[in-house]
Amino acid sequence: MPSRKPMLAMILVGVAIAGGGAAAQDLAKKGEYLFHAAGCAGCHTDVATKGPLLAGGRALKTPFGTFYSPNITSDRTHGIGTWTDADFVKAMKGGIDKGGRHLFPAFPFPSYAGMADDDAKAIKAYIFTLPAVAKPNRTHDVSPPFGWRIAAWGWQLLFFGGPAFPPAPVGASDEVKRGHYLANALGHCGECHTPRNWFGALDPSKHLGGNPTGPGGRIPNITPDKTGIADASADDLITLLDSGMKPDGDVVGGEMYEVIQETTSKLTPEDRKALAAYLKAIPPVHMEPRKK
Repeated sequence: MPSRKPMLAMILVGVAIAGGGAAAQDLAKKGEYLFHAAGCAGCHTDVATKGPLLAGGRALKTPFGTFYSPNITSDRTHGIGTWTDADFVKAMKGGIDKGGRHLFPAFPFPSYAGMADDDAKAIKAYIFTLPAVAKPNRTHDVSPPFGWRIAAWGWQLLFFGGPAFPPAPVGASDEVKRGHYLANALGHCGECHTPRNWFGALDPSKHLGGNPTGPGGRIPNITPDKTGIADASADDLITLLDSGMKPDGDVVGGEMYEVIQETTSKLTPEDRKALAAYLKAIPPVHMEPRKK
């Protein structure tokens, strides 16, 4: 009588493969949600020229010059197709790419530094399910010395030691803590809504208090100060995050409209509620009036 051991072994291997496939699918599904929450498509897609998803080339204008986002598709030559999970986490949270180069802070790694490793890996898993695009990266248009890699190394040495945002308020509820994570480690709201010093580093003492010299101009204060969102209710904020409609009936425009379309409108109602609760719970920051 033939042994049943080989057949049993084949069955076990088949079950393991099927289980691994299901786990990979679940990870990518989780990553899809986090991908939108982290705003990956907005920066890494050149929407102005209707470029391919995540193929890079979007212009990011700063006081130091114009940076162009890189290709983060799974293309093995021009994208991140050869990157391991560890490579991806190191870039996202540590600001160092697969080749050991220090990344410029135009990429929001100071905020992503607060992201859970497993969430970063899930985002990578989802990205690798999307089409690879063989598009070369565009050279940054930044004047020396700000475009030198050694300058990026020096900047990180001086200003990067972990997440560039304050912890959740003391005694915060689980809902507010979730909002804190969404706003900062994933949504990196502070990258636009927090003022920066002369070297482009975020000022944590004025977290989310508005940025007079942000991308595209003056970025509003989103803390519960009278110069911010003090007069907006949590429901007002939830509506804005869902549809882009302000309390006065107007609709947000510019880059914030993209954030609504690509990020906050794709969150669950519970997460939008948590985000609004967090914004109403943080310390108010007074934003100086616009100089005439």
